[in-house]
Amino acid sequence: MQILKLGGRTLGFMSLRKVAMSISTLLILASFASFFVKGLNFGLDFTGGTAVEVGFAQPADLKKVRSVLAENGFADASVQLFGSSQEILVRLAPRGDDVKAEVIGNQVIDALKIADSSVVMRRIEFVGPSVGEDLKEQGGLAMLTALICILIYVAFRFEWRFAVGAVAALLHDVILTLGLFSVLGLEFDLTILAAILAVIGYSLNDTIVVSDRIRENFRKVRIDDTVEIIDISLTQTLNRTLVTSITTILVLIALFSWGGQTIHGFATALLFGVFIGTYSSVYVASAVAIAMGVSKEDLIPEVIEKEGADLDPMP
Repeated sequence: MQILKLGGRTLGFMSLRKVAMSISTLLILASFASFFVKGLNFGLDFTGGTAVEVGFAQPADLKKVRSVLAENGFADASVQLFGSSQEILVRLAPRGDDVKAEVIGNQVIDALKIADSSVVMRRIEFVGPSVGEDLKEQGGLAMLTALICILIYVAFRFEWRFAVGAVAALLHDVILTLGLFSVLGLEFDLTILAAILAVIGYSLNDTIVVSDRIRENFRKVRIDDTVEIIDISLTQTLNRTLVTSITTILVLIALFSWGGQTIHGFATALLFGVFIGTYSSVYVASAVAIAMGVSKEDLIPEVIEKEGADLDPMP
């Protein structure tokens, strides 16, 4: 299809919007079903537990440490470098109200000393369940506040229908990312929450670029078909979307493959989030705006008023 001076072939993205929305609806329903059946596998940041900082004379071998702890009944331990290659942080889920943090810490040290006599305990801390509940609440409020601020910004910047579409796309991304972690049973901690907030920012950036091009084309393309104008806009921004997404995904693949266990979940959330965020900025945000009846007149009322004023007879 040739579109005036814009040239090139326009891709019919919106011809598949009903299929895309059906798929998104099924995935969202599946995510909610998983939430109710399995829930999220919350990490120590949210459930509480014991943190043990351990020092080594030589750089620590994390794989060996995890293996030793697993052999001594601490298979659920989270092990990561802390400050330097000779310091590690071991985090353990609560062992029961009658088991003190000092006891757990000493058991960890004793297990590690079997493999390396140079092990020294630096500190032991206990995070109570109430702290984890506060973090859950604050994390949820952070996401809710971000979505409300985005809704207000896009409503003022563009048009309220696009604001609803943008927030719908962001909710879509958050729900599906959480659904992935629920279905796969991956640990959900503060790093994953940070990744989801990053996904919200990434997806919003893509949605804003598309919305800005749609508004620009509503003003300069002499076509009254909203769907066709949106297809033109999506086609024009396709190169930018692909380049941004592919370069980001390449970096995340490197983090996922070689970043180690500590950021494995973070990289997983971002990889899935970038992919699903690119999809939602193309289909969900624009499809919702179309479903709510956005038109050319909604985005250029000031142009219409100016043209009408030019037609008024001189007094």
